[in-house]
Amino acid sequence: MFIALTIIGGFIILTFGAEALVRGASAVALRLGIAPLIIGLTIVAFGTSAPELAVSVKSALAGNPGIALGNVVGSNIVNIGLILAITALIRPITVQSQMVKRDIPIMICASVLMWFLLLDGEVSFIDGAILFSALVSYLVFSYVSAKNNPEDLDLDASPQHPGLSIALIIMGIAMLVGGGILFVNGAVDLAKQFGISEVIIGLTIVAIGTSMPELVTSVMAALKGQSDIAIGNVVGSNIFNVLGILGATALIHPVSAAGFNRIDFIAMLIFAFMVLPFAWSGLRIGRREGVVLLAGYLGYTSYLVMQVG
Repeated sequence: MFIALTIIGGFIILTFGAEALVRGASAVALRLGIAPLIIGLTIVAFGTSAPELAVSVKSALAGNPGIALGNVVGSNIVNIGLILAITALIRPITVQSQMVKRDIPIMICASVLMWFLLLDGEVSFIDGAILFSALVSYLVFSYVSAKNNPEDLDLDASPQHPGLSIALIIMGIAMLVGGGILFVNGAVDLAKQFGISEVIIGLTIVAIGTSMPELVTSVMAALKGQSDIAIGNVVGSNIFNVLGILGATALIHPVSAAGFNRIDFIAMLIFAFMVLPFAWSGLRIGRREGVVLLAGYLGYTSYLVMQVG
């Protein structure tokens, strides 16, 4: 009963946190003269990825590298195969050309870099430094690019007070972190009761649980007509998961790939590559693409379930 209440309570907190974060981030984008896409790729994406960071660092320090790495790999798969799919099914997503030319290719390159660094079986301290340095470079480049190309801004909208916007962002991120941790703890406890392995828990239960902020935030953004924030959240989160979360975790403690099946990494790469042609075609990810992504995710999940059996 307690586990069920923890999961339900976590989800409720996530919902309110996502609402606050989207409202605050949208207002900040308007006031700073930065396109909502950039806010979605940075503030919103990193804020919704906070639970992944907390869980991965905690798992690495506790000697559970399977959960730490599985959380990153699984979350990236969930973000595209489940979250982007559901968001597109609810409302087709309009994609800016910048996303297709720059941000999605960067997401793919980050995934390939992760694969390359794991060829020796672990992400070391030096590997973590490389990943984190790449994240800093991406952030600087995104900010400079946004200031030099102020486009797609709703200049007629009335911005809310900056203090309120910042308060909403801080409150939203705090609720997403708290709700995400509650949800994950309940889900992990439930999974352990059924004797599910650490790697599978990381790839599925923890990955889905820590990705709940991205799901709720992207759906909320889509329903509000903020497609830029919706897809920016997914792509930005995937970039941050690899470069930021895996990088920071490896700087604290080496992350081993022991117990991982190569298919899990291949699935992550396939989903990353799938987004590019889908987004390129008409600069729109519609319901048909959403169905394909969701079918792929359900197929991957079915494979994991068979592995458990």
